[in-house]
Amino acid sequence: MSFTGKVVLVTGAASGIGRETAKRFAKQGVALAIVDKDELNSAEAECRDNGAKDVLQVRADFRNQQQVEGVVDKVVTKYNRLDILVNNAADCRLGDLLTSSAGDFDLLYTVNVRAMYILTQKAIPYLVASKGNVVNVSSVAGLHPVSGSLLYNMCKAAVDHFTKLVAREFAPKGVRVNSVNPSAVGNTNIARAAGLVGEELQKLGQRAMEAHPLGRVGTTDDIAKAIHFLASDDSSWTTGINFLVDGGRALTMK
Repeated sequence: MSFTGKVVLVTGAASGIGRETAKRFAKQGVALAIVDKDELNSAEAECRDNGAKDVLQVRADFRNQQQVEGVVDKVVTKYNRLDILVNNAADCRLGDLLTSSAGDFDLLYTVNVRAMYILTQKAIPYLVASKGNVVNVSSVAGLHPVSGSLLYNMCKAAVDHFTKLVAREFAPKGVRVNSVNPSAVGNTNIARAAGLVGEELQKLGQRAMEAHPLGRVGTTDDIAKAIHFLASDDSSWTTGINFLVDGGRALTMK
C-alpha cells in the first residue's frame, strides 16, 4: 500500500483508534494532520518517531462549529492539498428513550454527525482535486441495534447512511467514501466518555469478550488496519460500504 506524497487528516487522534490510525499512516511517510480537543504533543511525537514526513496539530472542540469549520483550511494552508480524511472523533452517552435527554441528543449529534458533515463538506473540493477518499468510523451499532445507548446507535446509523449518500454523489468525480464499523474495542476513551469506570468498565469488558464469537474484544490496531486498507489503492474499486470489523458480533445479534 503506497501513500507516497499523501496528506492525511485524522480526527480524534489524541488517543484510541485515531491515534493508532495516525501512527499507522506515519509509517508510510505521509504528511499528517492530527485533530483533537485534547493534548496532541505525545501523539505528534509518536507519529514523527514512526516516520511521518510532517505532522500538523489542530486543536478543535467539535462542539464548536467555528472550530470545526477551520480545520480543513488549516490543513490546506499548511500542505496545499488533502488526500485522505478519516472522520474518527466521536462522543458517547448511555441511556434509552426514557433515561436519555435532549441535551445528550444535541451533544452527540453535534459531535458525531454534524461535525463529520461539516468536515467532509469542507474537504470534498480538495479530495476531488486529488481523487482522494474518506473513511468514516462508525459502529456495529449503526447496523444492528444495541440496547442501552439509543442516541449513539442513532448517530452511527446516520453516519452509515451519510457514507453511502456521499459515496454515491462523488463516485463520478473519483472520490471514494467508506465506513469501518467496529464492535467493542479496548483501550479507547469512548466507554469512559459514556461514564463507565472501574468495576463497571471491567464487567463491560468481560461481557464484550463473551459476546464476540472470536472470543475477544477488538484492538485499536484491528480498526486502524481496516481504515488503512479502505484508504489505500488496494481498495480502489470499493466505495459506499459499511465494513464490519467486529469479531463476528453481528452474527449473534437479533
